[in-house]
Amino acid sequence: MSHTIEQVRNLALTGHNGAGKTTLAEALIFNTGQLTRIGRIEDGTTISDYDSEEVARKMSVKTSLLTGEWNNYHFDVMDTPGYADFIPETLSALRVADGSVVVIDAIAGIDVGTERVWRYASELRLPRLLYVNKMDREAVDVTDLLEQIQARFGREAVAIQHPLDPGPGFHQVVDLVEMKLITYVDGKAEVGNIPEGMVEEASTLHEHLVEAVAETDEELMQTYFGAGGLDAEALMVGLRKAVLSRQLFPVLFGDAYNNVAVDRLLQGVADLFPSPAESPGLGFADADGNEQQLVAAADAPLAGFVFKTVGEQHVGELSYMRLYAGTLRHGDEVHNVTRHRAERIGQIFEINGHERQEVDSASAGDIVALVKLKDTHTGNTISAKGAHLQFPPVVFPEPLIRVAVTPREKGGEERMVSGLQQLREEDPSFEFRFDGEIRQSVLAAQGDLHLETILKRLRDRFHAEVDTQSPRIPYRETIRGRAEGTYRHKKQSGGRGQFAEVSLRVEPRERGAGFEFRNEVVGGSIPTNFIPAVEKGLQETLHRGPICNAQVVDLAATVHDGKYHAVDSDEVSFRIAASHAFREAFIKASPALLEPICHVRITVPEEFLGEVMGDLTSRRGRISGTSADGHFQVIEADVPLAEMDRYATRLRSMSQGKGMHTQELARYEEVPADVQSRISERVASEKAHAA
Repeated sequence: MSHTIEQVRNLALTGHNGAGKTTLAEALIFNTGQLTRIGRIEDGTTISDYDSEEVARKMSVKTSLLTGEWNNYHFDVMDTPGYADFIPETLSALRVADGSVVVIDAIAGIDVGTERVWRYASELRLPRLLYVNKMDREAVDVTDLLEQIQARFGREAVAIQHPLDPGPGFHQVVDLVEMKLITYVDGKAEVGNIPEGMVEEASTLHEHLVEAVAETDEELMQTYFGAGGLDAEALMVGLRKAVLSRQLFPVLFGDAYNNVAVDRLLQGVADLFPSPAESPGLGFADADGNEQQLVAAADAPLAGFVFKTVGEQHVGELSYMRLYAGTLRHGDEVHNVTRHRAERIGQIFEINGHERQEVDSASAGDIVALVKLKDTHTGNTISAKGAHLQFPPVVFPEPLIRVAVTPREKGGEERMVSGLQQLREEDPSFEFRFDGEIRQSVLAAQGDLHLETILKRLRDRFHAEVDTQSPRIPYRETIRGRAEGTYRHKKQSGGRGQFAEVSLRVEPRERGAGFEFRNEVVGGSIPTNFIPAVEKGLQETLHRGPICNAQVVDLAATVHDGKYHAVDSDEVSFRIAASHAFREAFIKASPALLEPICHVRITVPEEFLGEVMGDLTSRRGRISGTSADGHFQVIEADVPLAEMDRYATRLRSMSQGKGMHTQELARYEEVPADVQSRISERVASEKAHAA
């Protein structure tokens, strides 16, 4: 159907891995009539998880867009991954959604991943519904679930349904707004009266809902006290207002696998979520920090945000874009504000999983895919020609796993580099660069699975096979004391020779002060024109220190004496002499190796606290504190980067997949003597082997 902007609902399904988001997405679209049967993850037949990796792993690794019409509403449903490695996909979807449905596993309850996506949605000011899935499982405790939800998300989380007889065969819910019993037979809803034995409990729950809604609005509160309650219409109006203002978060129950109460979720989204004309994303601060407020109208100036890019064989790049304002048509010339490039619009597709349907145009509120844009990528703003409005980019978490990559085949360097650069334009959540400090090409991803996915795409699409290894640690070298060194460089091999002598002194500077060159030569023992050569020789030496070929930092080198020869001295000789004199002084000045220290923040369920803390201690970590966050414990610690290799994998193993962590470089500290000794021995051994 053609639709107005008021009929559009853009939502993201979010939650922990395994909560049933993809199954719910499948059931939602089935209810719109777009599917003739509900696909199954175990069979690899879902319309959402269609990628070969998703079918093989039986889990979502990317956000899929699904579209359907139901009861005069147009739904754009974004099925997001729940696995931590792919959280950037979820962030991108939340960035363009107008509301989030947080899916909770009725048995597993609220996991750390659920809390993470809740926090992201809160930061984006998104209205939220909670959908408790898998109500057909054994031992579901509704009271405990609601207490857990309210403990984590506040008393603002309020049930608008009550499930009857959860467990195998679950098929009934009570609508606490309309006070009706909804019974499901083969996925079809039948509306009836609440059983007599349930009326008292349902009335109590209804009263709790009415009180919660009335408390959000003074006028409703007066009506509530004056009339002794709220009728269904007033209750629904007040509930929608409270949801849009994020004062209440309705809780619904269902069983997506058997299509029980999925239609009630569609109705809840239609009734309670904002249309794109009311979107939280219409107000934002642009790249210059100026507050912007868009008007979501088809006749307004064009404003769109590319939140996802997908490379597909035989098609090229598909750019997924949310239109916030204006209208887009085939053949239009538009402006990529981010890259300052003009683009001409080709085909416009409405996306439903792996299926595409070409449309002539798209208007404010629509989410569509554009094909073969020349220079438009994830995070770019598209606007009308001459406009300068720019949406803020999606801020992704710092990558948690780093590997050094080298091409497996000789001559494969160019394919590797160009392939990774193109993949990063699609997926900015990973990093790839040549690190001059450790002299390696480093690929940093969100986790092991994210890394595997990147390397598979590199292999399949760009035919670039690579080998990976743990990257070198960017150690740094410094000194603790003062010392002097002198070196005479003399070379005579017929004709003009080489001669230079340099005497210098080294002394430590405070951490972070860097290197300082000082000249105290008097009396012309080194001519002024050769002093720059001495400094250059020292600068060259700083790149590879004597301990382990690491960068030298935080010291001062003072040249105070030397000798020269009127004929044989030249700049090269003084550079060589300065380098050797510096190394001699450095070794005598109590050299120290510095290592990068990461500040790590780990969130785990309380039962895993002891094991995780013990593991941190074994990694030379220093725990600075722990704090309770509901059922979860948050550990703050400082850990050497050298001990954090593949830590995300280890943490998932220790916490049964329920832990998560962030890390950032905090500072450099001296390496313990025994560790420094082992590193020096290893470097010496590698040098000997290379020779």
